[in-house]
Amino acid sequence: MRLGLSPLVIDCLRQFGEEVYDHYGCGIRHFTKKSLLKIEHVCGKEPVRRLLHDQRDAYAVFSTDDNLVTAGWRRKRIKR
Repeated sequence: MRLGLSPLVIDCLRQFGEEVYDHYGCGIRHFTKKSLLKIEHVCGKEPVRRLLHDQRDAYAVFSTDDNLVTAGWRRKRIKR
């Protein structure tokens, strides 16, 4: 059972997540293989495996001034 996203995951999404414009004035950031490799390069492979293993399908919506709007888990593919 998942409860909520940790502040660490939200920070990783903010720094490394790939952003897709949502056409409502915000950006959706989510993890891709490329973004996870960037995190592994900065933090190391083991921390990524332990901390982000079950949260790879997380996403966060940020406003244009980089404030968090909402966060959750993807159930469908994010359209580009």
